[in-house]
Amino acid sequence: MRREVDHPGNISSRQGIVSSVEGTWRWVALTAVAPISWGTTYWVTGHVLPADEPLWGGVLRALPAGLVLLALPAHGRTGAGGGRRLRGSWWWRAAVLGLLVNAAFFSLVYASATLLPSSVAATVAGVGPLLVISLAWALLAERPRAASVTSAVAGLAGVVLLVGSATSGLDPLGVAVALAGVASFSVGTVLSQRWSRAAAAGALPPAPRPLTMTAWQLTLSGLLVAPAAALAEGAPPALDGAGLAGLAFLSLVATALAYAAWFTGLARLDASAVSVIGLLNPVAGVATGTLLAGEHLAALQWAGLLLVLGGVVLGQVGGGRARRPAAPLPAAGLRRELAGARP
Repeated sequence: MRREVDHPGNISSRQGIVSSVEGTWRWVALTAVAPISWGTTYWVTGHVLPADEPLWGGVLRALPAGLVLLALPAHGRTGAGGGRRLRGSWWWRAAVLGLLVNAAFFSLVYASATLLPSSVAATVAGVGPLLVISLAWALLAERPRAASVTSAVAGLAGVVLLVGSATSGLDPLGVAVALAGVASFSVGTVLSQRWSRAAAAGALPPAPRPLTMTAWQLTLSGLLVAPAAALAEGAPPALDGAGLAGLAFLSLVATALAYAAWFTGLARLDASAVSVIGLLNPVAGVATGTLLAGEHLAALQWAGLLLVLGGVVLGQVGGGRARRPAAPLPAAGLRRELAGARP
């Protein structure tokens, strides 16, 4: 009988494949922190925070998170991409991303959470993956993989089942507001990756460190929207103990930690793969609404929940390959950043 011999090169190749797969799932797990925590924000906003003040809701969520991140001692030495300060064109880029991904998104999420059941408001986010995949194709020349498209469609179908029989009683304005929030976030996500890749290729100045970019996006978005909030809604809302606790959770966990994790994954994985992970948002939203708000699901809605989860897994197994950035990107290596190590 012919016996196959493992050559060192074959062993090394297999070890490299295993290491790559393990690395991919490590970044997937880290990125998943973001949509899971975001899924809980609908219940917190709708049941703990005051209604009818979405602008202040966005400001009070973003600004404290940004200031906390700026205070962390992990921004690195001053130099190319290091230090707490932004340089040159990265100031206005941080402001644009802050308005899209933070200010507009937070305020629209706040409003939708007061107009829709928390589980339904969260499920609208399921349209995000298809939107991100389309934008990534147009702006990043990132041709969608069959697995990514299939998983996004599966997730969208699951969202339709999740909404289920509740669609007849939904507030159309609430649905429109939720869709606008998803669109704003999707545009900001793809734009962030476009600028990150341009910086890595040398077409833009060196990108800020991940922690620094995220911190300034949040801080600038809060500062820019605060005047509009004061004009449109008056003084900031008075919060009781439960409101302060809810706001602390939204700002520190569902914003500071979540956004750092999200943009880290965006730098390590394809935009389409990250967007499919975002389907965990409606899953977490439905789970929170069911467990905490007593929002009961029908059999078809549970089937939709499983379909969404299947879409997440399919998106990573079939198309979620990790990629190693060639240069420090505005969201790469969260662990390395928090440890204060140099890239």
